[in-house]
Amino acid sequence: MSAHHSALPIAVIGAGFSGTMAAIQLLDSLPHNRPVLLCERSASFGRGLAYGTGDFGHFLNLRASNMSAYPDRPRHFEQWLARNALDLPPDEAAGVRVTPGGTFASRALYGRYLSEILTDTVTGSGPPRLRLVNDGISDLVPRPGGFALRTEGGLSLPVAGAVLAMGNLAGTGEPHSRHRADLWSPETIGRLQPELPVLIVGTGLTMIDAVISLRRRGFGGPIIALSRRGLLPNTHAPTEALPVPNLTGVDLRSLTALTRRIRAAAHAAGDDWRNVIDALRPITDYVWRSLPASERERFLRHLRPFWDVHRHRSAPPAAAAIADDIAAGCLTVRAGRILSIEDEPSRAVVTLRPRGAAEPERLTVQCILDATGIGRVSKTPDPLLRRLIDRGLVRPGPFGLGLDVDADFRARGLPLGGPLWTIGPLMRGALWECIAVPDIRNQAADLAAGIAAELARDEAA
Repeated sequence: MSAHHSALPIAVIGAGFSGTMAAIQLLDSLPHNRPVLLCERSASFGRGLAYGTGDFGHFLNLRASNMSAYPDRPRHFEQWLARNALDLPPDEAAGVRVTPGGTFASRALYGRYLSEILTDTVTGSGPPRLRLVNDGISDLVPRPGGFALRTEGGLSLPVAGAVLAMGNLAGTGEPHSRHRADLWSPETIGRLQPELPVLIVGTGLTMIDAVISLRRRGFGGPIIALSRRGLLPNTHAPTEALPVPNLTGVDLRSLTALTRRIRAAAHAAGDDWRNVIDALRPITDYVWRSLPASERERFLRHLRPFWDVHRHRSAPPAAAAIADDIAAGCLTVRAGRILSIEDEPSRAVVTLRPRGAAEPERLTVQCILDATGIGRVSKTPDPLLRRLIDRGLVRPGPFGLGLDVDADFRARGLPLGGPLWTIGPLMRGALWECIAVPDIRNQAADLAAGIAAELARDEAA
């Protein structure tokens, strides 16, 4: 590779946690003559959608002790929180809660932490190597030695390769209704009437945020949360460290055998599944890859909701707020599925079939919020991903959940241009544990080291 090409930047597309930490780790791993572009459509670099909330009632779903941005500095966030907690105004100070299950901080505070890390990186000593591109990326066009990175604003920048770090993909916009509003854009919700219910589709962690947001903005009316099974996330509690299960080939041959083995472990641990799920964390991806594809598909169809409520738990303050709302009769959690929606001028009539019921039921609601979670890459409306898929540069991975990737984070596709890598939730399906901070921070370090080694080999060739 020529000296000119060796100076071409690596682009990181997406500046949430995945992209920000990938860019920072790349700066540490790449030679000093290799810049990094960090590209983000929104004006909020570092925070992403997850940590861009301004609501200090939205809590992280992991303890502060697990939220360091750096794999080699496990107490980094805890120390930052301790330094800053005493100077917080009262409303922000309420975003730090010490509970028997650990200390939990608001996502808004974590967003500030990430923004400070990024600011320190950009303004650090030495020549600037990180360039922030505040524009949406519309295309990556193959060219000799890499790609032409094209932005929605009309820029065309040569890059040697790119890291796709767009985080959790949005869904397809269902359920379709003119009364559907965006939880993360409060202006789309409008003025709510106190006597008519709001329907939230989904009963997981996003639903909890939605309820808290509605209450904090003054809505005191009824809320109905609906999902196929009506399951609520477990709450974080003190956990007991259990040994990693010694699973055998027989255990990994079928989902039935694996479930039987894990259920026995849960029974031995006092039927607290949280301890067992935590013990599985170091080997979850090994288990996922070891199961036959047909068994993984069975897991997605039948067991995933039960895994999610045990694995992705709510912070105790958020869980307490939801429990109080349910006890007061203001929040109703239901199991069922939507059959149809009829829009009227100021309301929507939703026909649903309650789980186990023979006859459908009709609900009249004033607003519908989608809290169903992560979209699939195979159905994504994202224009960049659609172009890359149509051109064959990337392809959907197992079960269409994320992109198909190699063990070195390389996106699989036609080698028409420079290398494309990915990180974080876009690898869901190829990996299973790739959406939480502890997993992504390790991936960022491994990804950066792998990119640096690959570019060094190319230069030496």
